[in-house]
Amino acid sequence: MITVKNAEEIALMRESCRIVKETLEFVGRNIRAGMTTKDVDDMVNRYITSCGAYPSSLGYCGYPASSCVSVNEVVVHGIPSDRIIEDGDIVSVDITAEKNGFNGDAARTFMIGDVSEEKRQLVRVTEECFFKALQGLKAGTPLYDIGYAVQTHAESHGYGVVRALVGHGIGREMHEDPSVPNYGKRGTGMRLRAGMTICIEPMINAGTHKVVFHKDGWTVTTMDGRPSAHYENTVLITEDGVEILTL
Repeated sequence: MITVKNAEEIALMRESCRIVKETLEFVGRNIRAGMTTKDVDDMVNRYITSCGAYPSSLGYCGYPASSCVSVNEVVVHGIPSDRIIEDGDIVSVDITAEKNGFNGDAARTFMIGDVSEEKRQLVRVTEECFFKALQGLKAGTPLYDIGYAVQTHAESHGYGVVRALVGHGIGREMHEDPSVPNYGKRGTGMRLRAGMTICIEPMINAGTHKVVFHKDGWTVTTMDGRPSAHYENTVLITEDGVEILTL
């Protein structure tokens, strides 16, 4: 069921989203080569809890950590571990924080040290895909216009747009209706309504769009082993545009 938030609920979401934004900024200032992905997760946990919030990922369907930390070929849902982050890696950190009954969700892909031009362009274009999706977005826009914009921009650079994973609504629950694909036909899908809050999250692969789901039940990697990037924000739909709650 799709939920439309009232002014009070939106105010509470702004607080959760602010915490997510600040947590990712904190990670961006401190992540470096030589850390483990578990070290990154510890940073996330400490920051979110210091703000009086809860890391929604922790315990979600049995997930064992406070964040998803995905390196290079890992598309999403990388479980923090003793894996050492190395110079030249790209590391996607995806977090959700809950406070006062509402969630905020965002992801960034960080470039560590001397990153190849291939990876730099992938990270740049993935972020561009998000902002392309916002152009003209407002109440009344067909849902799949979002995916059309992401897909068109990514594929113009020869990249694969992940189809097996999508964005989503968000609010009292981390994942709510509607699903928000990163591909689609312009002019189709339900019409967005003012007060809807959704997560738009391009997941873009340097090569094929195809992915592999691993036996741990969480980790998803590119099928060809090439790098993947992820950029996500929680977005509020308004009558005449959008508000990015996690920026």
